[in-house]
Amino acid sequence: MGFFETYVKLSEEEEQQLQREVKAMETKEREKVLELIISYEQKGRKEGLEEGMKRGIEQGIKQGMKQGMKQLIRNMARKGMTVEDIARLVDLPEEDVRGLLEK
Repeated sequence: MGFFETYVKLSEEEEQQLQREVKAMETKEREKVLELIISYEQKGRKEGLEEGMKRGIEQGIKQGMKQGMKQLIRNMARKGMTVEDIARLVDLPEEDVRGLLEK
């Protein structure tokens, strides 16, 4: 889907008029209009990709921290620490710690 279809909502009549006007333009003018459209499409794709990467990194960090916390809790339990002590040290409710240890 192109720039106009995504960002510029035109009625069918308006779209036909736009196409007629672009076709009526001289070649150089038409090329400039098309270059502008392509430029906006590329900018939109770049921004979308950057936003997607940012969200993916944030999600990865959160998942990594969660996995690290699970591993820490399991290691503490293996060392003989009580659920109560673990919960206090990692600042989680005891039932959450128990739930992680049961999995």
